[in-house]
Amino acid sequence: MKKILLSLIILSLAVFTAACSSASSGEEAKKIKLGVSGSDTRIWDFIAEKAEKEGIEIEVVTFSDYVQPNVALAEGDLDANAFQTVAYFDTFIEEHNMDLSPIATTVLAPMGLYSEKVTSAEEIPEGGKIAIPNDASNGGRALLLLEEAGLIKLSEDYDGNLDLNKIVENPKNIEFVEMVSAQTPRALPDVSASVINNGIAVDAGFNPTKDSIYLESETATPYVNIIAVRTEDKDNETLKRIAELYQEDDVADFINEEYKGSMIPTFIPLSDIGW
Repeated sequence: MKKILLSLIILSLAVFTAACSSASSGEEAKKIKLGVSGSDTRIWDFIAEKAEKEGIEIEVVTFSDYVQPNVALAEGDLDANAFQTVAYFDTFIEEHNMDLSPIATTVLAPMGLYSEKVTSAEEIPEGGKIAIPNDASNGGRALLLLEEAGLIKLSEDYDGNLDLNKIVENPKNIEFVEMVSAQTPRALPDVSASVINNGIAVDAGFNPTKDSIYLESETATPYVNIIAVRTEDKDNETLKRIAELYQEDDVADFINEEYKGSMIPTFIPLSDIGW
């Protein structure tokens, strides 16, 4: 009888230990590290509260540039990131041979032209300097913005990537000063105007809809922001659930209310952005 009782106790302990191990493993799988660029984490703080109710813990890790969030993701230091347009992402992963994939679209963040010296694009003087991002995607987008503002004209075969040789008309003989995106706000005292990404502008204290002298009136699908993961994790259920939580109506309402048009919730199929 004692042997039977002892066997039952050992068996119970084994089952309990296995159950604890399984629970611990499941809990570990639901702790997600997500990288963003810049200090504005309002949207992800909102989503993290929703996710917590479903047993998913999201740790938001902030970066000060547009390179490290992808490097950290590729190296396994992050589970996902959400900071970049699909155009930037496509160019970056090709140049750096990274096996990453988008799992959802998030927002459109209009790029703007800012100045401490003039109040409109038309006022930029002859021979004026304009600072633009120096990477292919953001720099190319900046040129499209300047064309939309009537300051330059690009060739018919312009592919959207930064290439000053594609400028076929520059009536004001504007000089373009290329620099890292994060530096574009700091260039304002030294240039006539600066093209600044939305998130960087917000971090610098600007309200894009009020402080820019020209703001993108239309943002094409290449400039939709995405959530990216390692390709091997694109079917991970926890990551897919986070993407679903982002694309719910209450998040869209929060973005519209919190950002007043400076960020636009854009939940479209991945096929619409070429994936």
